[in-house]
Order: sequence, then C-alpha cells, then structure tokens
Amino acid sequence: MKTYSLSTLSLAAAATAVDAAQAKAAELGMAIATTVVDHSGVVKMFSRMDGAALVASDASYKKARTAVGFGMPTGKPWHDFIKDDPILSGGAPALEDFILLGGGSPIYVDGALVGAIGVAGGHYSKDEACAQAALDTLEQMT
Repeated sequence: MKTYSLSTLSLAAAATAVDAAQAKAAELGMAIATTVVDHSGVVKMFSRMDGAALVASDASYKKARTAVGFGMPTGKPWHDFIKDDPILSGGAPALEDFILLGGGSPIYVDGALVGAIGVAGGHYSKDEACAQAALDTLEQMT
C-alpha cells in the first residue's frame, strides 16, 4: 500500500495568524472575524473581535474554505479566473462554502498547502490587508 505525508498548520501558527490579522484590523479601525483552517479545511482557530458584524463569522469561514479548497486567494484572482467563463461563473458560487469576496488566502510553507485564513468584517480590500498581515507574520516564522 502506498501512503504519503502531509504538512499542516500548527495551532500555534493559527493563533499567530489570528493575532496578526486582528492587529492589522485594529490599526485600520475595524473589527473582524478570522477563521484559520488546516490543509483539509477543518477549522483550526476562529475568533470574532468585539463589534464585528455577525455575518463576518460565516464569511470568514467560507473565505478560508474557498482558499484552501482551490489553493488560490478569494477576490480578484477568483473573479479573473471565472469572469469570462459562463459555466464557472454560474457554477462556482453554487458550491458549498464557496465565496468570491476577497479576504481568503491559502497558506503555503515550502510550496506545500498547509492551511488558509479567511478574514471578514470590512470592505474586502481591508479584509485582504488583514489576511496579508497574517501571511507576512507567518512567513517571518519560517
């Protein structure tokens, strides 16, 4: 029987990502919900800042699941990927846990997809900035 090994995000790394995203949100004057999932899309950590919109919780989860499920960020990369394809643009949004809004980013370590982060609570461009702050912080750890 053949097997293979997978790398996944640690709980400590997930906590670091959440802290970095929330620090950026505070800097931007906003409250966010953040979901970090492992390589298989299982929630590793979730946090909703005081004052974050209730719908941000679900949106952050869907952003993380979309990012890890396809290995690409939500937002413009997804929009550009599906915009000229009627089958994809009509079908992708029907997938369970799929969301096009920016703020979801896959997390790679040494080329391996180990998890993803989803941030929601503001305009998608600010959500993306918070997710990027988390990725930058994680990159400094490796």
